[in-house]
Amino acid sequence: MRIVGGTPLNGEISIGGAKNLALPAMTASILVDEDIKLTNVPLLSDIGSLSELLTHIGCDVRCNDEHSLTLSTKSLKTVEAPYDFVRKMRASILVLGPLLARFGKAVVSLPGGCSIGPRGVDLHLRALEHMGAIISIENGYIKANAPKGLHGCDMTFPVTTVTGTENILMAAVLAKGTTRLINAATEPEVVALADLLNQMGGRISGHGTSMIIIDGVDSLHGAEFEIIPDRIEAGTYAIAAAATGGEIFLKNCKCKHLTAFFETLALNGVECEEKIDGVRIRRRNAEIKPSDVQTAPYPGFPTDLQAQYTVLMSICDGTASVTENIFENRFMHIPEILRMGANVSVHGKTAVITGVNKLKGAPVMATDLRASVALVIAGLVAEGETIVSRLYHIDRGYEGIEQKLLSCGANVERFSV
Repeated sequence: MRIVGGTPLNGEISIGGAKNLALPAMTASILVDEDIKLTNVPLLSDIGSLSELLTHIGCDVRCNDEHSLTLSTKSLKTVEAPYDFVRKMRASILVLGPLLARFGKAVVSLPGGCSIGPRGVDLHLRALEHMGAIISIENGYIKANAPKGLHGCDMTFPVTTVTGTENILMAAVLAKGTTRLINAATEPEVVALADLLNQMGGRISGHGTSMIIIDGVDSLHGAEFEIIPDRIEAGTYAIAAAATGGEIFLKNCKCKHLTAFFETLALNGVECEEKIDGVRIRRRNAEIKPSDVQTAPYPGFPTDLQAQYTVLMSICDGTASVTENIFENRFMHIPEILRMGANVSVHGKTAVITGVNKLKGAPVMATDLRASVALVIAGLVAEGETIVSRLYHIDRGYEGIEQKLLSCGANVERFSV
């Protein structure tokens, strides 16, 4: 993407469906032999990758229109999720729980995805073993069997895990007896997945708190479900508006899903005005005020907005620190923004950022999904031309980003080399 910076963003951006809900919602279709219709599904490469994997194992994935899918898993071709599919994204591990719950067996490659540090699946496997599964890891594959089916258990996660909570939630909904997930993730996407499972006939309570209780049922049925708006996409465009000194209305943004984030932006001197159908973002003053943040599980400051926020602080009036508590190696965007004139030093898991008057355009390279969009934001505020390469990362999580930026006055162009 070629970006000529220095233009404030002004206009309206519609926030699409949450990728981090659409993916587990798609895998939930494995649990039932009736249709699951999902609406407000974002048009992203990750959705396409998971569709290919589900089709491979025997799920019928039909596109009703650009943002609607109907999935049906009446029978399976195979219980194996091969490396060639799973290596593309970590969310592929979410087929494990549903396959094991409904069919009693699964063979799933250890996952790939963004290189932002170890995100092991050991907590998923430990919980499934507590539920009666027999699991081994052979030649890079998880081999799981539950010849007598799964049974309920109490599982305390030593650390909060979103995909772990989702995987076991889907496994437990068809298990015999009651499962209690303690220290469960409370993200809006987890809550919405539980809502979908309940709509399918599940008996789940406590979602949205740190203890989720699942009373297993014998079978589930079809459902139609709307994917909630993507809070990370909303936060990204909010930072872009703040960084460029513009004003953007984020249509469909849910303020309650980003409370800690919007509270931080207010400290930065950014006005976040909640409306009935979205949030209006504008920078109140000429200067961005510094504010320290630490990433934390929901409802704390999201790790998926850390890279973007680091760029915002790179042009603040003062010094701020950003501490990454969720993933290792999530400062890989920093060497790239240093090339653009940022003043950042990294000490362990903390980045100390002293704001500069302006960034300057440069060729930069994306390393992961959120780093890629952070570099786009840096290009929007920089003086001169920025070229962001390896843009395929951004297509995993941001639908039509250049069109949305163009509609708000940005000078951006996607091209191939």
